[in-house]
Amino acid sequence: MYNYYNKKIVVIGLGKTGLSCINFFLRRDIIPMVLDTRNSPSRLNKLPNFVKYKLGPLRCEDIIFFDLIVVSPGLSLNDPALLYAKKIGIEIIGDIELFCRELQFISVVAITGSNGKSTVSSLLYNIANASGVKVILAGNIGTPVLDTLKDYAQLYILELSSFQLETVFSLSSEVSTILNVCYDHIDRYLSGIMEYRSFKLRIYNNSKICLINVDDIFTFPFNKIYKKCISFGSYTGDYCMIKYRGSLWLSVYGKRVLNTSKIKLFGFHNYINCLVVLAISDIMSFTRKIILRIFSLFKGLKHRFQLVHKRNNITWINDSKSTNLSSTIAALINFKNNIGFVWLFLGGILKSTFLSSLDSYIYKYKIKLCCFGKDGMFISSLYPNISIYRNTVEELIINIMPIVKSGDVILFSPACSSFDQFKNFKERGNYFLSIANKY
Repeated sequence: MYNYYNKKIVVIGLGKTGLSCINFFLRRDIIPMVLDTRNSPSRLNKLPNFVKYKLGPLRCEDIIFFDLIVVSPGLSLNDPALLYAKKIGIEIIGDIELFCRELQFISVVAITGSNGKSTVSSLLYNIANASGVKVILAGNIGTPVLDTLKDYAQLYILELSSFQLETVFSLSSEVSTILNVCYDHIDRYLSGIMEYRSFKLRIYNNSKICLINVDDIFTFPFNKIYKKCISFGSYTGDYCMIKYRGSLWLSVYGKRVLNTSKIKLFGFHNYINCLVVLAISDIMSFTRKIILRIFSLFKGLKHRFQLVHKRNNITWINDSKSTNLSSTIAALINFKNNIGFVWLFLGGILKSTFLSSLDSYIYKYKIKLCCFGKDGMFISSLYPNISIYRNTVEELIINIMPIVKSGDVILFSPACSSFDQFKNFKERGNYFLSIANKY
């Protein structure tokens, strides 16, 4: 464990994560300074009166006198003040690093990826829990990880974002995996996808086993020759899919394990997620009987390729969690042989996404684009022959309902962030659910 006494500490960011960092220090009778770039952060009223704080733009003179900066994942390390702090040798870490420094003799499974990490983490949590293991799921999902230190655990499942991995140095895990790496958060990583990838790869540091995606070379560790790697993939890899007598099976080292018809989750990309969970579960020695039983029961998470309903042979899918194009494409692939049209809802705030990667699907599949929100008009302008634009999703639904037919799919998978019209993807998804049920 680290000793933070006699250190001058500043916590930057007063969101949920920042507050957990502040409370971490207060429990140790250490009072940090608090900074927040916002003028009125929503959790300011949760800050004890004796903790000093300052609001507004981050300035070099605000932080140069501190020994340790604990920064929330929402703030880019490319902020000029943080760049200067790093240059003069001030230590900069985040909540995950604080957590890892405290952890002793407890197993960790670490999961990251551009898409699918919440589904994989939650499914694995259910298996561990059903196996009688005292397990805690934390990180980029649920409770801030520092708030769980008071709880007894035999296993931690950490879902980690690239933002969190930027400030992690002491993570050590039994197994770690990068599910996929795609163009996402490029507005934050100005050097491009390789910078984004470099932070994802940190998850492999000090990991006993690296679980890599053979379909995505960006998930390979730099020093894979010296690492123990196990692989998964669509149709190649140690854990992969096998076609047998007209059915699709999960397989392990060439041996069929489970017919995908027995899996409750919907969609091919979710079968890949199950392969990942199966691999990690095998590494952690969970019994196959429990693993396969949970696969047959786990319905998935809300807003992630969620089957809303199927009425009049029209399928409604809520995939609001799709905030990047690769996630939308993963959803779309499930309908490549659909007899009717796929009414694909795209819109929100584009994150420097190259929409050209959508082209091959647009022209191969039977697709109509329904574009909305801040960048919806721009998206619609790229595909004028097959798209319509309205400001809101409800306006679009009203327009298309008279022409939607039996066999069609209404796929709400926006490929954009939601902050133009909603607080987050959950609010956006709930909005779509209300409309889907209304109409």
